[in-house]
Amino acid sequence: MSSILKGIAASNGIAIAKAYRLVEPDLSFDKKTIDHAETEVTRFQEAISTSKSELEAIRDKAREELGEDKAQIFEAHLLVLSDPELLTPIEDKVKSENVNAEFALKETADMFVSMFESMDNEYMKERASDIRDVTKRVLSHLLGVQIANPSMVTEEVIVIAEDLTPSDTAQLNREFVKGFTTDIGGRTSHSAIMARSMEIPAVVGTKSITSTVENGDVIIVDGLNGEVHINPTPEVIEEYKKEHARYEDQKAEWAKLVNEPTVSKDGKQVELAANIGTPKDLEGVKNNGGEGVGLYRTEFLYMGRDELPTEEEQYEAYKAVLEGMEGKPVVVRTLDIGGDKELPYLNLPKEMNPFLGYRAIRLCLDEQEIFRTQLRALLKASPFGNLKIMFPMISNLQEFREAKAVLEEEKKALQESGTSVSDNIEVGIMVEIPSTAVMADTFAKEVDFFSIGTNDLIQYTMAADRMNERVSYLYQPYNPAILRLVKMVIDAAHKEGKWAGMCGEMAGDEIAVPLLLGLGLDEFSMSATSILKARSQIRQLNQKEMEELANQALMLDTNDAVIEAVNKAISK
Repeated sequence: MSSILKGIAASNGIAIAKAYRLVEPDLSFDKKTIDHAETEVTRFQEAISTSKSELEAIRDKAREELGEDKAQIFEAHLLVLSDPELLTPIEDKVKSENVNAEFALKETADMFVSMFESMDNEYMKERASDIRDVTKRVLSHLLGVQIANPSMVTEEVIVIAEDLTPSDTAQLNREFVKGFTTDIGGRTSHSAIMARSMEIPAVVGTKSITSTVENGDVIIVDGLNGEVHINPTPEVIEEYKKEHARYEDQKAEWAKLVNEPTVSKDGKQVELAANIGTPKDLEGVKNNGGEGVGLYRTEFLYMGRDELPTEEEQYEAYKAVLEGMEGKPVVVRTLDIGGDKELPYLNLPKEMNPFLGYRAIRLCLDEQEIFRTQLRALLKASPFGNLKIMFPMISNLQEFREAKAVLEEEKKALQESGTSVSDNIEVGIMVEIPSTAVMADTFAKEVDFFSIGTNDLIQYTMAADRMNERVSYLYQPYNPAILRLVKMVIDAAHKEGKWAGMCGEMAGDEIAVPLLLGLGLDEFSMSATSILKARSQIRQLNQKEMEELANQALMLDTNDAVIEAVNKAISK
């Protein structure tokens, strides 16, 4: 039966494909007494054999696409599946106690896991993790339940999940994943941001997609209107195919602006840059006419792996982006980990409120070896392009001074050792904490630029977690309180002859763009796929008129009143 779920339009476009559920499977079972132990042992051996074949295929694909270090993870799992010290006790338990294979497997595996975990030895603790993963896989085959593996998808699908972590999205096969939809999240959740960088349609925050959809259901993801159609009628599918064609025509119109400057009707020029996560994203930046990289999220270098990236690995990644942008500006944000982005191998303490805790610059100034390694890699790469370094989560001037002092120390040491370092690296900060926005006039005397991170600035100003569905109504980008803070930052920068950009998702938002143009923003950095649409919009706006609109909006009293004023102004 067909049905429609409403959600949040997180990434533009329309996709029609079968559902692929990326959810934790139900691996519960009961202990049973069995009559034929040999048959049960054979069933167990078949589950082991199937698991081996599966892991070999995953290992080979990982080696080919992700490199030898990722393949080693699955090599370790294959060793566990061949270990008689684990397998023999399981088979013996089935025979001696006449119990089902599921029970024998779980009991024996749990014993080994707790034994290894209690040892004060990192290698043994890793073995415990391997056994846990392998047990889950074998158990799934015994129970006839499928474990999702997005990297092994071989047909066009739409991924269905409660949420998608950055490492989940990194595993998605772009060739076959045509879109995705989740239970939770908003326009600024990482899954939404990743969808835009992958240029695939997404609808998030549907609340119930995982409990409504089965594997193989036909799904339409309408990333333009925030709707998900489940098992639609042939007529609805036909209508959406036409809608998809219309959207592709619109994109073709925007594409004509790929090499055009971003200039308003009355001649005000601004810069449209892109937010990226990896060097692979550069293709999208160029294809969409990006005039720079306004935010390179370096944490993706640190994620989905078992240890910190080396200085050399980081150097190669930064060099690739700087060379790839051919002299256009590249703003690199130093490591911003914490909040909803964890690194398991750092063993950071669990916090009651990680968004307000030990993260970003706070972690880097405390764990200075991690910070210095990154800064050295950036400095070594700096001669290959137009590098600008940005510190995240700065809440007071002392933090900026400390971070800059560490940077200067590393720069001096490299120069003294004969290493070439660029002489014109601008050093700025991300403005995402209200205290910094309020003190922008003081900061502007010492920083080279500001980049306003609205994703966090909004949630901190409104005291509303942007991942929490119940308070998502308070995530209000156009609230006059937010606009006044943005104005303070831009005005402070201009007074000192500095530039101000914005790298939050608000920078590419069609209601926000007229306001930001009017407030005098110099650089708009957004998902690459939003650039051409924003360029088209700015070319139709008069900057002087938008200045009047922005001044009017600053005096209004609610988010909704601002939206109404913008819509009225741009529909004239």
